[in-house]
Amino acid sequence: MNRSPHTTTRKRNPVQDASFMSKRLFLYLVDLFRIGRNRSIEDSDIYETLPEHKSEGLSDKFHKLWTEELKRKSPSLLRMYTRAYGWSVIGLGFLFCIIETTTRIAQPLCLGGLVTYFSPGETTVTKSEAYMYAVGIILSSLIPVCIFHPFILFIFQQGMKIRVATCTLMYEKVMRLSKCTTFDGLNGQVINLMSNDVGRYDVAMAFLHDLWKGPLEALLLGYFIYREIGVSGILGMAFLLGFIPLQAYIGRKAATYRLRTAKRTDIRIRFMNEIIQGIQVIKMYAWEKSFAAMVDKVRRKEINAIRGSFYVRATFYCFILISKFSLFISLMSYIYFGNIFTARKVFIVSSFYNVLNESMVHFWPLAITTCAEAYISIKRINEFLLRSETKERPLENEDHGGDAIVANGKTEKEITDNVKRKMLMLRKTMNVNGKSDGEHLLPPRIDNEAAEHKGVILKNVTALWNSDGTRNGLNSVDLEVKEGRMCAVIGPVGSGKTTLLQVIIGELELDEGTIEVNGRVSYAAQEPWLFEGSIRRNIIFVEEYDEARGRGVSLSGGQKARVSLARAIYRRADIYLLDDPLSAVDTQVGKHIFERCIRRFLADKVVILVTHQLQYLKDIRQIVLLNGGRIEMQGSYDEIRQSNLESILSLAPDESQEPQTPVAEQKLKTFPSQVDFKGQDDSLVEEEKETQAIGSVSLNVYKSYFKAIENTCFIVFVFVVFILSQFAISGTDYFVAQWVNWEESLVLDQTNTTDLIASNFAINTTTTLPNLLEENSTDEVLIEPISTEEDSQRQFFMIIYGCLMLTLLYLVIQRTFAFFKLCLMASTKLRDRLFRGITRATMWFFNNNPSGRILNRFSKDIGGIDSQLPNNLIDCINFFLEVAAVMVVVGIVNFWMIIPTIVMSILLYAIRWIYINTGRSIKRLESMTRSPIFSHVNATLQGLSTIRALKAQKYLLSEFHLHQNVNSSAWYMYISTARSFAMWLDLICCIYIAIVTLSFLFLDNQTLGGNVGLAIMQVNSLIGMCQWGMRQTAELENMMTSVERVLEYADLPSEA
Repeated sequence: MNRSPHTTTRKRNPVQDASFMSKRLFLYLVDLFRIGRNRSIEDSDIYETLPEHKSEGLSDKFHKLWTEELKRKSPSLLRMYTRAYGWSVIGLGFLFCIIETTTRIAQPLCLGGLVTYFSPGETTVTKSEAYMYAVGIILSSLIPVCIFHPFILFIFQQGMKIRVATCTLMYEKVMRLSKCTTFDGLNGQVINLMSNDVGRYDVAMAFLHDLWKGPLEALLLGYFIYREIGVSGILGMAFLLGFIPLQAYIGRKAATYRLRTAKRTDIRIRFMNEIIQGIQVIKMYAWEKSFAAMVDKVRRKEINAIRGSFYVRATFYCFILISKFSLFISLMSYIYFGNIFTARKVFIVSSFYNVLNESMVHFWPLAITTCAEAYISIKRINEFLLRSETKERPLENEDHGGDAIVANGKTEKEITDNVKRKMLMLRKTMNVNGKSDGEHLLPPRIDNEAAEHKGVILKNVTALWNSDGTRNGLNSVDLEVKEGRMCAVIGPVGSGKTTLLQVIIGELELDEGTIEVNGRVSYAAQEPWLFEGSIRRNIIFVEEYDEARGRGVSLSGGQKARVSLARAIYRRADIYLLDDPLSAVDTQVGKHIFERCIRRFLADKVVILVTHQLQYLKDIRQIVLLNGGRIEMQGSYDEIRQSNLESILSLAPDESQEPQTPVAEQKLKTFPSQVDFKGQDDSLVEEEKETQAIGSVSLNVYKSYFKAIENTCFIVFVFVVFILSQFAISGTDYFVAQWVNWEESLVLDQTNTTDLIASNFAINTTTTLPNLLEENSTDEVLIEPISTEEDSQRQFFMIIYGCLMLTLLYLVIQRTFAFFKLCLMASTKLRDRLFRGITRATMWFFNNNPSGRILNRFSKDIGGIDSQLPNNLIDCINFFLEVAAVMVVVGIVNFWMIIPTIVMSILLYAIRWIYINTGRSIKRLESMTRSPIFSHVNATLQGLSTIRALKAQKYLLSEFHLHQNVNSSAWYMYISTARSFAMWLDLICCIYIAIVTLSFLFLDNQTLGGNVGLAIMQVNSLIGMCQWGMRQTAELENMMTSVERVLEYADLPSEA
């Protein structure tokens, strides 16, 4: 990665200078859409991060709150979130929900009043009142649109802030993790937490208020339904509300499957990370098939969990029929009780059920699912943040000259001397057994960079990696290395040599004894950790470039191990800990490095050298032989040689006698890092820049997705069932409207039509919206006995209605479960292709692409294909079918409405055309700016010991903030453009609703009330559905970029 793009000057975000109306209508984004139409949005087009979105400020706020939480008995991440942003989200959410609920109740009542005007023989509603009802319908659609989208943008911003700050907390935690804890799978777990778990916050917060708004609307609308049809309304509501316990149960199951899936995804990503890190060895020994079998086993378990999650989702999608069955039960029971229904009653009740269908059947279960999944994610992150840490030691001061002022005007040296004096006083108070009441106060470790006499002192040090002793540690080690002296540490493999250095740098805590580190430490790890930047950047790291030091000894040609050693040597330090730095070089190069660099350049420093090269021991004054974590022998070369040289040779064989590999042919084992450094010099590893696809997603990508299923007949079957189910849904609505028209014509034909209508509606001299709220509509309608032929016709209608509902139930269940099965087959095959493509790729690919970028395909992209893409795809299919059905129904009711319908379709497509290029390229850009975050975290985990030894945490944290800021800016651009797109679509739909509603009054062509109610209800469904569906089509194309990215790696050039 390159740091420079993140530090370049970016354009100011136009929202900062936008007016109130420009913000409400998203007009400040017009210039961005204009750029997006002409070309793809590029990295240079990303705006400057808004001050309130910057990672530094958000993390400071959360760091303070989390510190307060840690003082509690049970620290809670959820409680911290509530304290940070809970009240603002709750306050604005409450205001928005009250306004939206009011308009949702008013619109069906206005529709009932307007339909009454068109009922046969109706004279009580005047035309002016009908216009009032029409205006009420239009305003009830317009007001929620004007407040909904700004509110959702606000909610997504809050979710983004929580996500960014939480990622920073996790990253800081990563740099504090103790190596005594289990590190197995940590890379995969952290990447999964940052890519998938925190990503659920945004969606969960958008649905948060539906948890209480849905039941509130159910209570209010149930009351109005009862006023219209009495006991029959209670039966319908009882059926609808009876599914709530089932929904709650399924919500819990969704959370269970989410947790199960997340755990298994962690394991899969861990496997993939290990495979990517060891791909060279895997290819060398042709282990691809063996590792493929292991990953397939893990993937099968993950697929089983995903399959359960898909069944839950399929069940939720089937719940859209609950409102229709509630209406069915209400109407059938209403007729059974001896009543007849009118257009007013049917469409008021039907509209209320549609509102309940959206709030209680769709959004409420979705809110349960998303919030339950978010809660599981919160628990997982909470557990991670509570893992054990290394003890914090002060990081380096910016100014290394002189004694740093650290507290109360005292220098670090004065404070350390004060601590030493207190330790001496405590030791003097010890009794003869060496015990004292204050012994537990003795600090086991002292770090004093400003000490006058440099050196390392270990006294009776015992340190174990774990309590059961399965990993070797140190046992009762006493060691002192003074300034100007080199100490060589030798011993067999596993004797504790590396552990000794880990204790000195503080990676391993002491169980017994004390340690003093007097001086600034530099460290070269046994396995080199390098950056994907220039050689110079790798060497100077956090140091400032010094021309004098830059003219020092050349450290051999840029080989990775030597660059890692050069970094340690270049660091201005007093104590140098070198973990077997000469093992990867041949005899001549090793001798040159040892003589010119280690012995001469560090002659006046404290040097602890772990080595297996015994030929260098004769030049070292202090030698320590470790075996089994204990010091078996200590002294000069001559002393040890005189005591027992043969035993030394058996414990630490002289590798100088082994044949050496020429320097040019050496392959050093390294863990490549993707930390973002790139200087002006030649790059150490020339990283291939991640490509950004341009233009729309190719049709071949869609074909490849469905071809992955490898079952054409099944695909055709699923799409045929979708069409038939939509035909059944719209056909049922149309059938009910015709039944209503028949019932009203039947009433009109009776001699006492006027009295019956007056009794039915209980209307006085005038009818207004308040009258509709106050009238008692539960009175039964008394009618004269009807003929046997008419009774048979009504029974025929009832039978047809029942058959339609049963057919609808079967088709919807069949289409939904079959569709999710289809998606599961596709995602399974794509993941398999991706794995085969990666494992068969050439080493050139792995050398030129950071591991974080590859892991992003297996985490975010595969995760999106598994979970999000099926939702987008089914929403898009349903949207196109529903819009087509609405247009057909409106055209049947009023042929002239085909003209505005065509115009509306053109406008909707034009808005989509304006948005799609911009939205797609911003989404791709957001994905690209996310990859460096994962690469940075992965690199940090790999070089944790080196980073902490060199005390570079603050430096790397600032890099992490830079990556997050760029991604936050790209994400904000994405959600703001998506909201503007949705709002503009809804405004067009509001205009269409106004045209359709007023057209019935303007044309006045004796349209029946059933047809008017059917047309307006169908058109009203476009609000929300249209912008949601069009946005889902754009989101589908964005999600298909994940398929595109997976296919890109699945089709990599193969070795064979």
